[in-house]
Amino acid sequence: MTSAQETALTYGSLAFAVVWGVLLVPQLISHYARFGRVHGRRVVTTAVVTLYSCLAVAVVLLPLPAPGDARLTQTVQLTPFQWIADVATELDEHGLSYAHAPFTLAFQQLAMNVLLFVPLGMFVVLLRRRDVRCATLTGLAMSLLVEVTQLTANFGTAPYAYRIFDVDDLLANTAGAALGGTAAVLFLALRRLKRTNAAIREAGSVTAPRVAAPTRPIAPGTPAVGGPVDVPLVDLRTRPLPRPR
Repeated sequence: MTSAQETALTYGSLAFAVVWGVLLVPQLISHYARFGRVHGRRVVTTAVVTLYSCLAVAVVLLPLPAPGDARLTQTVQLTPFQWIADVATELDEHGLSYAHAPFTLAFQQLAMNVLLFVPLGMFVVLLRRRDVRCATLTGLAMSLLVEVTQLTANFGTAPYAYRIFDVDDLLANTAGAALGGTAAVLFLALRRLKRTNAAIREAGSVTAPRVAAPTRPIAPGTPAVGGPVDVPLVDLRTRPLPRPR
């Protein structure tokens, strides 16, 4: 990590402390008014999004150019995958093999650009309930906005352009957003599968109530098990009496 990146992360953390302190009290009041309690998950989500936003803005804009800094000789780089040649150049300068490629500045810059947009892709899927394609397009749009900001010297607020408009940064940022969106989709799928399995196990553990078998009607005169014999009734008034012998 370069000194410029360390400076950006330091100021981004300080900005988060200030912004979070301003947002926390109104959010707590809103939670008590709406829910009657503090919704912990919403508070944590707001904190994470605020932290990411502050760090991302700081990394993009800081450090600002000092009055004595030399201007860039190149402000636009439109060759895709130029970072591969930059890595090879660094290795040749130091006489290192390709096994040391992850330790070169060009490779680390590429990795930082990928990781910078991974949370953005996750936020699009987890918080906005969008798919990976939407996360990728969002990453592309935000990366293009960043590169245009750097090309125009922060839209004219800086004395000159102090960052390069790099197409490799555009590709790396978009890839990071796509990776973040994919990871979020897999996380949601695993959580849904876990809940489904838990519901199936819970349903299987419930014992079904026994249903008594229907009894067949007993015909008249048939002795019941353990009960009296059903004797048919005879009307003596209609039956003739036996003659005496």
